Amino acid sequence: MIARDGVPRIVWHAHALTAGLLLGGLAVPGCAPPPPAAGYLVVGVASSPDNLDPRVGSDAASQQIHQLVFNSLLKLDDRLDVVPDLATRWSTPTDRTYVVEIRRGLTFHDGRPLTAVDVVYTFQSFLDPAFVSPRKGAYRLLASVRALDDHTIEFTLSEPFGSFPINLVMGIVPAGAGAEMARSPVGTGPYLVEEMRPDDRVTLRRFGDYAGQPARNPGLVLKVVPDDTMRGLELRKGTVDLVINDLSPDVVAQLEEDSALRVLRAPGIDYAYVGLNLRDPILADVRVRQALAHAIDREAIVAYLRRGLARPAAGILPPSSWAFDPDGVTFPVDLDRARRLLDDAGYPDRDGDGPSARFRLTLRTSTAEFFRLQAAVIQQDLARVGVDVEIRSTEFATLYADVLRGNFQMYTLQWVGVTDPDMLRRVFHSEQMPPSGFNRGFYRNPDVDVLIDAATRSIDYDERRTLYRRIQSLVAHDVPYISLWYKTNFIVAQRELEGLRVSPYIDFAQLADVSARAPLARVSP
Repeated sequence: MIARDGVPRIVWHAHALTAGLLLGGLAVPGCAPPPPAAGYLVVGVASSPDNLDPRVGSDAASQQIHQLVFNSLLKLDDRLDVVPDLATRWSTPTDRTYVVEIRRGLTFHDGRPLTAVDVVYTFQSFLDPAFVSPRKGAYRLLASVRALDDHTIEFTLSEPFGSFPINLVMGIVPAGAGAEMARSPVGTGPYLVEEMRPDDRVTLRRFGDYAGQPARNPGLVLKVVPDDTMRGLELRKGTVDLVINDLSPDVVAQLEEDSALRVLRAPGIDYAYVGLNLRDPILADVRVRQALAHAIDREAIVAYLRRGLARPAAGILPPSSWAFDPDGVTFPVDLDRARRLLDDAGYPDRDGDGPSARFRLTLRTSTAEFFRLQAAVIQQDLARVGVDVEIRSTEFATLYADVLRGNFQMYTLQWVGVTDPDMLRRVFHSEQMPPSGFNRGFYRNPDVDVLIDAATRSIDYDERRTLYRRIQSLVAHDVPYISLWYKTNFIVAQRELEGLRVSPYIDFAQLADVSARAPLARVSP
């Protein structure tokens, strides 16, 4: 049964009912791990961290712990702009030089003072050919880093790069730190690592000598619960105090009905899209791409599949970004416009509402249930304008490998945590086609390249914002991506907790502000 808005109702209702039955009728199995210490907050997470060294670990679980254990020279605010963290100020004496001054009186968890030597050591790691890290590419233009005195550091670039300051959002490690940081990190953040049990939990204790406001709770337990529904069950049972983002929309809807829990929301920055292969003879025509964009009903996807935990997207940069173009080109649902564009492109619908299609496209997606349902909605939407879509769902590793090889016509993926407008260069500049960058759809527009190059070189804030807005307008018109939605961030938590805050860029360091109004009622696992 297909509803008027194109959402597969039978599939959707069965999916939501399954979540309701699971959350309402199952008990949480377990092997009775030790209970958390008094006052420690238990945070349910989906996976165990891979590497606790902030210079190396790039998975989500590792980065969450980096935010709790380390400080950076700079950090991001709610507009995704860089602001001081360890730094007191920074300046740009030339377009290739950044000078950063750091606070005095800072200490690592082991009692050692933090000085410019530690900062230099952290960033020189990325210049060391023997140092292996997936993050090294971000520092490709860093020519040198040196200490001017105990609290002043100079960074020199090989060429101008206006987005360089965001690369100073990097946890500072002690000078000489080596492979032991992967499991036993030493930072200056509000928490220190007390215990790490792979695939089970990471326990963090409040750092008493933290230079900032001390944590309002004595510690955190990041409890690994791989299954989405089980995380919801543990919240309902009280063995988990809060979960940040790691729940499906249907599970969140079920938990919202529980009077012992509350749900907090805020606009996020994760971006879902349909990628298009512009080397494909059909998709090479911008009129076809615009027609597809006008045919897809983002509002229905947001309302029914995301349960409102998203908002329709206008481009890769989120509205919370300082560089976002609020007047950019958008593609509201307009089936008549879509049909006219396809006619003009030379693909008439010869039998009107009959069974024959204008042409056929293949949409690649993962086997995850949400993305298969989303692909089905897109398939139905495009069928309304005479485009036949074949869905091919594969495991994520296979899907991703095919995307990197250019083996697709269309695919659905997400960009997670888009925090800097330099992402426009990495995704849409013609020199960033694989293997050099992320221009996987082989988009090419000389005007966009010129504007991106100018924005990349500029260190003037207002000039960069103007250039990035022009870039977004041109890219939106060309439709190398069909924008779908921006994720809505959320926290599901026990009602006794206070100090919770949801931001566009989820920073786990905010957990230091959370406490319980009264002792939490613990239930034995």
